[in-house]
Amino acid sequence: MSGIVRVYKRDDEGSLHFREAWYDEDYGQFVMNYGAVGHQSTTEETDVATAEAAESLLDAFAVQCDEDGYAEIPDEEQFWVVAQFALKTREGTDRDRYLEGKATDALISHLAWRGLGTVERSEFTDYKLNIFCLCPDVNKAVAAIKICARGDDLDFTKLSIGAAPFSDPQNFKLKHSAKPANSFSL
Repeated sequence: MSGIVRVYKRDDEGSLHFREAWYDEDYGQFVMNYGAVGHQSTTEETDVATAEAAESLLDAFAVQCDEDGYAEIPDEEQFWVVAQFALKTREGTDRDRYLEGKATDALISHLAWRGLGTVERSEFTDYKLNIFCLCPDVNKAVAAIKICARGDDLDFTKLSIGAAPFSDPQNFKLKHSAKPANSFSL
């Protein structure tokens, strides 16, 4: 099974749209998810009898997307968007490790269902929890992360968000801070 097919296309007005599909082995379903980037997507599930049938549907989906002008966005054309939570200790506490799991799960879901990217990793650094997201649209991802942090009770008052081009990960710019700040550092 080839995993997930995730592709994007700009419409005539310049808005970014996405389509993605995968085979959910647990439910025996071929799943399509699509919509305007930054908005809750539409999802359609189709029951399939075998993994081979799902693979065939996935191949047909990829061909149709290509014919419709959709394509993958290379990593080099995307952005790192980091949700950073200030911590009270240098290494983090058990509570902070709980926050890491809760925040990572919430962001994975929130970003994915809006075509806004993927959570790639998380790490603890001095007094900070950093969650790295790879995103095609910085501004919409920042807005979505703020909404997610508030809605999922993720210590919004300790949240800062920074963004950098994928190819320039040393050049983060502050996009949001709950506290007065002029810069963003990992």
